[in-house]
Amino acid sequence: MNRLAKVAPLLLIVEGISQYVGASLAVRLFDIAPALSVGWGRLVMGGLILLAWRHPVLRTQHGAVDWRAYGSAAIFGTVLGAMNLTFYQAIDHIALGTAVALEFLGPVVLAALTASGWRVRTGIGLACAGVFLISWKGVDINEPGVALGVFFALCAGLMWALYIWLGRRIAIGGHGLDALTWAMLAASAVYAPLGAPHIGPVVADWRALLLLLGVGVLSSALPYAMDQIIMPALKAPVFALLNSLFPVTSLFVGLLMLHQVPTLGEIGGLVLVSVAVALATSHSSEIQ
Repeated sequence: MNRLAKVAPLLLIVEGISQYVGASLAVRLFDIAPALSVGWGRLVMGGLILLAWRHPVLRTQHGAVDWRAYGSAAIFGTVLGAMNLTFYQAIDHIALGTAVALEFLGPVVLAALTASGWRVRTGIGLACAGVFLISWKGVDINEPGVALGVFFALCAGLMWALYIWLGRRIAIGGHGLDALTWAMLAASAVYAPLGAPHIGPVVADWRALLLLLGVGVLSSALPYAMDQIIMPALKAPVFALLNSLFPVTSLFVGLLMLHQVPTLGEIGGLVLVSVAVALATSHSSEIQ
């Protein structure tokens, strides 16, 4: 069995903790700038960090500039940016754990459409049940702003599914981290009209700017780079299913950093997701 595939669940837990610690930090910036601006700032910071690290030029095997790869990276970045911005709109209205659980419905659908084998299919069913318990227990759709938050979370879920599908194609296509860098920069450019106009208060306060830098590292540069390393080792449906670990990690991060105490239903959902992950990774079917 591929060694990377064996440790993928652990890596995704680390990735999830990093991503949602960053999201918890981002929530603190919502008091001085709109969620869209904070989300856009995250894209910019993540892109600049990757650019400083990689200095990438996308080339073909023969050394020529690979313009097709740049185009694919731009499309990937547009989807990635939409996923980030709709998610930030969601957590501006509903709890972090709830938003992540609802967002996970996108990867669940992707896994269901592409899965084969009883382990993965059973895992999908258990993950769906777990996500349902995590997302809907205690959610009152009639509370002000909650319906809007749910809508944005579901939109983020659709973008998450597209992110996995496109991201894996880039990961196995040979450009990986370099294409990710250009994707982040493309997202920064595409969504600048939405985020740039109101980012001023963050830029003017060095503490807020430092916080935004931390968000860029923890929520963008580190987790998306890890995805590009993990994705080639896993089939798409298994990678999508293992993303069910994210709602679990977001519950813990929400508890520790935002004092959002999980309900009994959410704890039950955590157990179901854990069983689903164990099933999905108990067989060599997770290797590409």
